[in-house]
Amino acid sequence: MSTQSSGTREGSLEAPKRHPLDWRDPSFYNEDNLFKELERVYDICHGCRRCFSLCNAFPTLFDAIDESETLELDGVPKQVYWDVVDHCYLCDMCFMTKCPYVPPHEWNVDFPHLMLRAKAVKFKNAKTKLRDKLLTRTDTLGSLAGIPVVSTVVNASMKNKFARGVVESTLGVHKNAPVPEYHYNTAKRVKTESKSQPLATGPTKGKVALYATCYGKYNKPDLVTDLIAVFEHNGIPVTVVQKDKCCGMPKLELGDLESVARSKGVNIPKLAALIEDGWDIVAPIPSCVLMYKQELPLMFPKDPEVDKVRNSMFDPFEYLMHRHKAGKLNTEFKNKLGTISYHVPCHLRVQNIGLKTKEVLSLVPDTKVDAIERCSGHDGTYAVKKEFFDVATKICRPVVNRVNKAEVDFYSSDCPMAGEMIANGMADGSAPKHPMTLLRYAYGI
Repeated sequence: MSTQSSGTREGSLEAPKRHPLDWRDPSFYNEDNLFKELERVYDICHGCRRCFSLCNAFPTLFDAIDESETLELDGVPKQVYWDVVDHCYLCDMCFMTKCPYVPPHEWNVDFPHLMLRAKAVKFKNAKTKLRDKLLTRTDTLGSLAGIPVVSTVVNASMKNKFARGVVESTLGVHKNAPVPEYHYNTAKRVKTESKSQPLATGPTKGKVALYATCYGKYNKPDLVTDLIAVFEHNGIPVTVVQKDKCCGMPKLELGDLESVARSKGVNIPKLAALIEDGWDIVAPIPSCVLMYKQELPLMFPKDPEVDKVRNSMFDPFEYLMHRHKAGKLNTEFKNKLGTISYHVPCHLRVQNIGLKTKEVLSLVPDTKVDAIERCSGHDGTYAVKKEFFDVATKICRPVVNRVNKAEVDFYSSDCPMAGEMIANGMADGSAPKHPMTLLRYAYGI
C-alpha cells in the first residue's frame, strides 16, 4: 500500500490556502529536490484518486501505476513523471474543487504549483520544445500577423488543408485544431469618448480601464468593442490601456517565469498608475484576470503595486453585477436570448466569484441559461498541439454532448478559445457567441 496515504487522516475542512511561489530560490530549480516532491505528491494522489475525472494528468499517472509490476509508484518509470507534467495545463481545478490535502492541511499538496515548478525546471534546463516557445509569444505573433497582408495570408493558410498539414508536420500544431484568426483592425484602434460621469458602486469606482489582452487586441477585436458598448450603455466610462504587454499566462504555463517577470515589469506600473488616477481595471479573458488576481500576487507577494492591481482587477460580468446590486445596471432589454448553453471556464471558476455571467444574462426576459461547469479541453496552447489534440477533444466531448442535447438558441463561453473548441466538437458549422456579444444584442445597441 502507499505509505503516504494509507492512514485514516481526514482532509482539511478549512478554506484552501495558496502559499507564495518561491521561484527565486535556487533550490526551486534543483531537479533532485523536485523529484523527491513529485514522488511524495504523486504517492498521495495515487492513494486518493479523487481527481481522476479532471485533466489527463491524473489518468496518465494512475494508469502507469496500475500497469506497473508493483502496482505502486515505485514501479513507474521516471519519464512518466514528465508525461504527467506535460498533461497539466494549470487550470487549478484539482486544488480548488477536489484535493482534500491542500494547505493548510499538513500534507501541503499544491499539485498545480508543483507542476509549474516542474515546467520551470524543464524550461531552465532547455528541454522545452521550440514550438511551445513560439506558441506562447502572443505579442510577437499578434503584431506580425496583424499586418494587413500578413493577416490575410495567415488566416487563409489556416483554412487550407494542405497548409495545415505542413504546419502539423513542421511545427506540431494539429491540422484539425481550432486556431484563431488575426485582425489588423485591433482593439488598440478603438477610440473611446464617453460623456458619462463615473458613479462608484460597491467596491468599484465607476470608470474602467480596459486591459484588452492579446486575444482582444489581435484575435477577437469585436469582444472589446462589444464590452465597451455594453459598459458605456450602462454609464460606465471606458478607456483602453495602451502600450501594454501579454499578461504572462502563456509563459507561466510554459514555465518561463523570467518572461512573466518582464511582462509584469511593463504592465503593473501602467495599471497601478491608472488605478491611482481613479480607474478600475477590467479584462475580458478569464485567464488574464486570474493572472493579476492570483498568479502574479503569488509570484511577487511583497510587491505593493501587484496588490493594488489585484484589488482593482475585475471580471466584466463581476463588475456589472456590482452595478446591479447597487440598482445602477440598465435592465431595459430590447431582445430576448431564449435558451443558452453557457460553458464556465476553469480559470473563471477558480476565482471564486460565483456565476456572474449567468446571473447577468438571466436578467434578460425570456432567457434561460444552463451553466456547464466542465473543462473544454482547450486550455491555452494544449489543444492545438499534435500530441494532445485527441485528448483535448475527448475532454471536451461531455460539454459538446450537453450542448447538442439541449438544442439551445446559443452556446457561449467567457473564454473564446473554449468556445472555439466546443464549436470544433459540434462540427455542424455553428459558432459560439461570447456572453458580452449576447448581452449587447439583448440591449439592442
